[in-house]
Amino acid sequence: MKPIQVGLLGIGTVGSGTFNVLQRNQEEIRRRAGRGIEIAMVADLDTTRAKQVVGDAVKVVGDAREVIANPEIDVVVELIGGYGIAKALVLEAIAAGKHVVTANKALLAVHGTEIFKAAADKGVIVAYEAAVAGGIPIIKALREGLTANSIQWVAGIINGTTNFILSEMRDKGLDFDVVLKEAQRLGYAEADPTFDIEGVDAAHKVTLMSAIAFGIPVQFDKAYVEGITKLAGADIKYAEQLGYRIKLLGITKRTDKGVELRVHPSLIPAKRLIANVEGAMNAVVVNGDAVGTTLYYGKGAGSEPTASAVIADLVDIARLHGADPAYSVPALAFQSHTLAAAGHELPVLAMADVVTSYYLRIRVADEAGVLAKITTLLANAGISIDAVIQREADEVGGEGSTQTDLIILTHDTREGDMDKALAEIQALSTVLTPITRIRKEELN
Repeated sequence: MKPIQVGLLGIGTVGSGTFNVLQRNQEEIRRRAGRGIEIAMVADLDTTRAKQVVGDAVKVVGDAREVIANPEIDVVVELIGGYGIAKALVLEAIAAGKHVVTANKALLAVHGTEIFKAAADKGVIVAYEAAVAGGIPIIKALREGLTANSIQWVAGIINGTTNFILSEMRDKGLDFDVVLKEAQRLGYAEADPTFDIEGVDAAHKVTLMSAIAFGIPVQFDKAYVEGITKLAGADIKYAEQLGYRIKLLGITKRTDKGVELRVHPSLIPAKRLIANVEGAMNAVVVNGDAVGTTLYYGKGAGSEPTASAVIADLVDIARLHGADPAYSVPALAFQSHTLAAAGHELPVLAMADVVTSYYLRIRVADEAGVLAKITTLLANAGISIDAVIQREADEVGGEGSTQTDLIILTHDTREGDMDKALAEIQALSTVLTPITRIRKEELN
């Protein structure tokens, strides 16, 4: 059988990894796919560097549209990234009848509904295992392995940069700004790390997982996104003393009122396996009604881990190439005509309506009556307190200090009620700095 002909758009870190892994494991991949998979063309603006990677056996061009226009190309692999030209090229490839493999979570999180519809209308596949958690096959697990389940919730450490920073803050007792500079020096963080540290990258990924888990349209614009820039070393330390670790989590959860879709720092009990995921590693926990809780762990980025996911998608396409499109796995796991109805029945909740528990750190004047005022305001808002710890003033501000930290853990409460209570507490003259609020996830 004729090998599948692949055109790569972009031969950077992931593109070169894809080429190298295909070359190294080509015989094993052929045996699994039932036919060969060959990279026949590469498009990259830096044609000289591209030729150094792929050699003389592969045609290298500077214009991606030459790849799309080639009638011999069966699959276009988009590894350019971003929302702009990548969207145009993906839609042009679909219109030309090409299957598409992409690692572009930003593109799919924002424009996925349009792209998946175009692919369904044309009868081609858009595969994107590499878009979420790198080498961890979480998309395949959600779309296929867990298809018998009613998924209840998904929670993941899905950004390696932020997990590296939080791990270093905990291990070395340093504040965020110091560790970020070290992460940039070591290459774990980009020169402009905004998408990572502000939670945007994780939000792209959890948006896709939410759509697959619950059969709703891709709705990145409705995600709540909060990064790690405001975390202090003190919070990492206090959390550890209380038996918790702080991780940036992407969370999506089915409730009676709708679907939660949120990214923010979270306290997780240290005994949970996911709380012990360190460095730049990723992990995703999925809870289904039949299977219970399952954990997926591995490298969330990197040349060959991500290439592993790209090639897995190519193998799936090779197996199905020429078959009736109706037999392929739906892009978002559920049949496309059911998504709109499910999206109406399961709206994405506003953050004010999310119910969770909280860690609060409140810097206050070290004087009588302060704690009583704060607990009264919380009680008036219907917020139940699980525990209160008052640090020694000397420990917080040094010998002779006149201020201290109150650490309050709450039971579950509605975010909107917590917002109102914190505004009233912040207005107290004895509250000296902005209150730190971190949500707490037990992940039972």
